[in-house]
Amino acid sequence: MSWIDDLLAEHCPNGVPHMPLAEVGSFGRGSGIQKSDFVAAGVPCIHYGQIHTRYGVWAVETFAFVPPNVAARSPKARQGDLVIATTSEDDEGVGKAMAWLGADEAAVSTDAIIFRHSLEPKYVAYFFQSDQFREQKRRGITGTKVRRISSGSLGKIRVPVPPVEVQREIVRILDSFTELEAELEAELE
Repeated sequence: MSWIDDLLAEHCPNGVPHMPLAEVGSFGRGSGIQKSDFVAAGVPCIHYGQIHTRYGVWAVETFAFVPPNVAARSPKARQGDLVIATTSEDDEGVGKAMAWLGADEAAVSTDAIIFRHSLEPKYVAYFFQSDQFREQKRRGITGTKVRRISSGSLGKIRVPVPPVEVQREIVRILDSFTELEAELEAELE
């Protein structure tokens, strides 16, 4: 039996509950930021396109900044929030997410959703990469050329909610695998 199995047996003897995302958090839309608003320094900003191309599972720094007046009219991700890209050209990219772990709030662009929740941030970000998530999100994707998912559809997706101790252990293991994978890729190059 693994350490995770031991933790589950101790904390969830009747199994791990699965809850709709809407019951463990709330969704808010990003808005009002275009790439043309970017500046060299200013308020941290998370653009939905960069979630697809530049961010991994989590981040503590942004790749973009906006002036304070632009940030003032935009919703902000706080430390621990998940930022989710709601549009893509393909189903795989719809719902791509990253946990914002930066100390400062970050303005969030149009075509992204801020998910403020009660789960371990990296745990829920890793869940958004799982086959279980991908299978459930397919039902909520709309559009033909540009694929989209709404906060209402995301809210219906069921996430396993083990105790926080188990969430943290899962994150520790997945972070280790992610680090080893990065080291292996660097060695191969």
